Amino acid sequence: MLGILPVEKYRTTARAQFLARLPLPRMKEQAMTPLREILEQRRLSALFQPIIDLKSGEFLGFEGLIRGPADSPLHSPINLFGAAEQQGLQLELEMLSRQTVLETFARLNLPGNLFLNVSPLTLTNPSFKNGQTLAFLSQLGLNPERVIIEITENQPTFDFEGMRNALLHYRSMGFKIAIDDLGEGFSSLRLWSELRPEFIKIDMHFVQGVDHDPIKLQFLKSIQHIAESCGTHVIAEGVETEAELRVVKDIGIALGQGYFIARPSPTPPLLASSETSSIINSTNIAVFPKAELNRRSQMSAHKLLTYVEPVHPETLNDHVFQRFTDNPALRTIPVVKGGKPHGLINRYQFIDRFAKPYQRELMGRKPCGGLIAGEPLLVEKSMPIEELSHFLAEADSRHFADGFIITENGRYIGVASGQDLLRELTQMQLEAARYANPLTLLPGNVPINEHIERLLQADTPFVACYCDLDHFKPFNDTYSYRKGDEMIQLTGRILSWACDPKLDFIGHIGGDDFILLMQSRDWRSRCEQALRSFEQAAELMFREEHLAAGGYSSEGRDGTVTFHPLTSLSIGATQIQPGLFMSHHEVSAAMTDAKKMAKKTAGNSLFIEQRSQPTTRSMP
Repeated sequence: MLGILPVEKYRTTARAQFLARLPLPRMKEQAMTPLREILEQRRLSALFQPIIDLKSGEFLGFEGLIRGPADSPLHSPINLFGAAEQQGLQLELEMLSRQTVLETFARLNLPGNLFLNVSPLTLTNPSFKNGQTLAFLSQLGLNPERVIIEITENQPTFDFEGMRNALLHYRSMGFKIAIDDLGEGFSSLRLWSELRPEFIKIDMHFVQGVDHDPIKLQFLKSIQHIAESCGTHVIAEGVETEAELRVVKDIGIALGQGYFIARPSPTPPLLASSETSSIINSTNIAVFPKAELNRRSQMSAHKLLTYVEPVHPETLNDHVFQRFTDNPALRTIPVVKGGKPHGLINRYQFIDRFAKPYQRELMGRKPCGGLIAGEPLLVEKSMPIEELSHFLAEADSRHFADGFIITENGRYIGVASGQDLLRELTQMQLEAARYANPLTLLPGNVPINEHIERLLQADTPFVACYCDLDHFKPFNDTYSYRKGDEMIQLTGRILSWACDPKLDFIGHIGGDDFILLMQSRDWRSRCEQALRSFEQAAELMFREEHLAAGGYSSEGRDGTVTFHPLTSLSIGATQIQPGLFMSHHEVSAAMTDAKKMAKKTAGNSLFIEQRSQPTTRSMP
């Protein structure tokens, strides 16, 4: 069971009997290789890497790792276990590895739990179901409840039922279960659903870079949501940076492991570093990466499809006329033979032709295929909507009004029109603008509101700033909308430079309005620096005569000439204390009031709301 081996000859009878069970004689029958020498001389060493509780900041336990001799090419675990697989010595190596880790863990008297790596091959081997593990743990003074069997998947698991039964057997004896590398292994999801392990380790691929990858962020969120529903603790492996730790913690993941927390060591630390502790104990929240694409950008032509019962090319025109008469909303009727589209009959062209004298009498009994106007535009249902818009723009203009046929593998499945496409494109643009402003590519209204809600739910004090350009419309009218766009983009860049990307969030709600949600302790000096930078940079956008005059004049609709000061930047800042605001709507209203006060001061200005707020926590 678990393949535990003693590392030296014991004097007691029980240990001597245990030693006698080792499969070493079989190894001696063959030529001695470097790996065989390592196993014969038991030259393995154990390292331990802490696993930290991301709420308390304490170490839950340690993962036991194995290394070969330092002076050997087999020092690396990749080389060591690769050689074992090539030489058919996986079981022997794993048995000695487990024993080495357990003995070293007991000798160091490490606190907490031990995560013990076990492969499915070792787990299901019949020779391990004899109870010797419990006896060995008893000799070492280790309670099985402190040992967590961590299932590693470096090869496919074929005996799934055997592994499942073995794990349930070990659990009945007090061991806990962890599944390693979720998202990378072969059967980890199935194991999770059937075994309900106490711990799940997320493969480090999904953790590393999560602070700037929205897809990885969504993966971790989804795994955490599933884990909460089934009582499993998630361990994020491979945490290597401060930013990754902040994001993992804010998602709500329970445990973390990685080089940033502590590297594997023969004598691991028993307490978290001050740097790690400061992040875990901080009330600040991470700035999540923004999604560059929303779900609508992935939509295809199938979204536009409307099924209209087709007619055969030999269908009489009288029948087509009757269908148009019975259904006033019907704009086109597809003509299809054997599933293959032949064309479209346009309602207005058809009715117009039949309305002429004697045309119905002459044409009513003729097949409708003769009234198809030109080749139809065929679109596969999988074509992305944005690609379809370019495709339709390059096609004959009649297809926009007449519509086009949507196919699946060349067979008719429905129709759509240019109006349908235009409606969907407009909706896509409106929704995209809510997530990211197309001019500056900064987060839009939805991410702004989501970040405010996260800050409020975390009881984190922050400063909400509403930034607005003064006298922007006269500048736009005087210098052109293109220059106006440049002014907005310049403002976005200056405000972004003023933010700490680890702590501060910048959003663009539209036009010349920006939002800053700042957790930086020096937020005030950052805002003041943004005002100075804007004043210097904006001068380059005005003509010399306007700079000399301090503004410019323009004529209104009523003919009145008005003088307008140079465009400036106003920032209204509100200090948000825990418990004061209940939703992003209330924060938005407070920001708006502060902005109005800032705009009452001429030139570049910062207004800080100073009214007292009921709180017991000081503002950073």
